[in-house]
Amino acid sequence: MRREPDQAGASRVDRRTRATARQEVSLRTFLIAAAIVACAAAAAPASYAQTQTQVPQRPGNANLRPIPEGPGTRSAELQGLDKVTARTQRFYAPVGQTTRFGTLEIKVDDCLVNVPEAPPESVAYLTITDHKPGQAEEKLFAGWMFASTPSLSALDHGVYDVRVLSCTMAQGSTPPSSR
Repeated sequence: MRREPDQAGASRVDRRTRATARQEVSLRTFLIAAAIVACAAAAAPASYAQTQTQVPQRPGNANLRPIPEGPGTRSAELQGLDKVTARTQRFYAPVGQTTRFGTLEIKVDDCLVNVPEAPPESVAYLTITDHKPGQAEEKLFAGWMFASTPSLSALDHGVYDVRVLSCTMAQGSTPPSSR
């Protein structure tokens, strides 16, 4: 019995369809596996970062150095602005300690200054969290703030602005009271 040309073409098309369907299944399986691996990889650093205390990486400027030792406590002189009341307040935040400004908790992890030969510059690594009453704490900022260019890395908050003024050796400073 002789086949009609239409029947032979139909069987070829049917084989191609089956092969394409197998390729789609294997591609779909590959994409699902890749998505699972990507999600696992993305979740791993987050859980690792939550358990480890991160040490700030210093800016790549050879002129920056820690504040020279002397009497007092290594501190960052900060200025806070309450946008609701339009009041500013200068205060000292000791390195390694937490200071409150309104509902914000500001921790200074490091404070660096330029060598005397270079133009004056102060750089502080700040971690700022918001502790609103009745709400969970919210991490707002973690990074280096530069005194000379505060807009380079600024705190973005609806009520408060915080900026670095200088890194100094503070003597007998008291943190601002919480409002």
